[in-house]
Amino acid sequence: DNDLRLASAALLVHVVTVDGEVKEAETAALKNLLAERFNLADDELHELIIAAERKEREAIDLYGFTSLIKSKTTLDERLKIIEMMWRLAFADGEVDALEENLVWRAAELLGVEARDRITLRRLVRDEH
Repeated sequence: DNDLRLASAALLVHVVTVDGEVKEAETAALKNLLAERFNLADDELHELIIAAERKEREAIDLYGFTSLIKSKTTLDERLKIIEMMWRLAFADGEVDALEENLVWRAAELLGVEARDRITLRRLVRDEH
């Protein structure tokens, strides 16, 4: 579903951009995560990222993305999105307070419990 893909990608783009500094490691991780999650060829990936960046810039809050994701996915799929957000937050080796807050707010809006969010954070942190 294109709307779900776009909402997920825009939420992930927001993780990369929230601290005002987009690092190469974050961009590479974003491309890898989206290509793997949605099984995208290079041209499809490029188009999705451009559209997601535009949607992310136009958004006034997270609710538009998270409400669509929550309504069209299972809890397991939403947990995977939170895990992907943590992977982006840790991609540059340090989690900024803005990234941490963003994942917390998105998890709340997606109906992901705090213990699951924390467990996923630890899992990703321990891999880095």
